[in-house]
Amino acid sequence: MRIINPKVQDAIDSGQGLRLNLGCGLRRRDGFFGIDHVQLPDTDILADLNEPLSRLPDGSVAEIYTRHTLEHVRELLPLMAEIHRVCRPDARIEIVVPHFSNPYFYSDPTHVRHFGLYTFFYFADEEDQPQRKVPAF
Repeated sequence: MRIINPKVQDAIDSGQGLRLNLGCGLRRRDGFFGIDHVQLPDTDILADLNEPLSRLPDGSVAEIYTRHTLEHVRELLPLMAEIHRVCRPDARIEIVVPHFSNPYFYSDPTHVRHFGLYTFFYFADEEDQPQRKVPAF
């Protein structure tokens, strides 16, 4: 992991909650620092999401947004643990992934995992889950 944009380190040092766009690609999200494994114009942090987010301190993140990225991550459980570690208790996390039944999901050879309707309930406390309860990780 390498911090490219010095404003990221400034935000960490000041204690302000980081807002991160995981797998930003070429999609700048206003007010967010972009993380990607390829150095592109909107990449502020160069990181492989299959590896620990080692330069981010515990509780340093206020918000995470990720869109069509996690289906490319081989090490999802360690990444979810890292997201839990770096996020503050009141952090907002928005995850957008394709449902396994979407033809684009199983057509893309770079997709390494699928997601169903209840996948992310496994990462939520039982009291935060809707009707169908699943074991929480």
